[in-house]
Amino acid sequence: MSALLSQFQHYGQQWPHEGDVPHFIDFLAGGQQVFLRESLEGHFTGSAWLVSADGERVLLTHHRKLGRWLQLGGHADGDMDLSLVALREAEEESGLTGLHAELVPFDLDRHRIPARGQEPEHWHYDVRYVVRAGANETFEVSEESHALAWRSIREIAEDSASDESLRRMANKWLQRS
Repeated sequence: MSALLSQFQHYGQQWPHEGDVPHFIDFLAGGQQVFLRESLEGHFTGSAWLVSADGERVLLTHHRKLGRWLQLGGHADGDMDLSLVALREAEEESGLTGLHAELVPFDLDRHRIPARGQEPEHWHYDVRYVVRAGANETFEVSEESHALAWRSIREIAEDSASDESLRRMANKWLQRS
């Protein structure tokens, strides 16, 4: 957990205008249980900013439960290596192979998940990593999604109707390139 704490601290120095970093650091102090979805207050998730081989597009999912276009990702389920969680979720949700995940967080996003059935409203502490696709970009839609689509990163950055966190990541990506 000390590696993740260091990564959060570095992220806060790199992106000082983003206000969620102290929440992530405080939440991490909750120990291993905050990596389990049974932690009802909230839990860590890992997501993939899955970029095409040419770096121009990102693979998005039309999320089945939330009904919105978002990045691929999911619950840590006890795995404290969130870069591996992001990679695993990207592979499972896209059917793509030959993916490579960067080891440092690309984006942090804390958001509320609405109550559903027996599951109460709770926080997702989503740690997002750049995952790069190889030469094969032919995906398969999983049961997690209504659809998948490669979208232009530049268009996401410029589209005011896009999810705010997607626009933030698109702008970060364009600053890197």
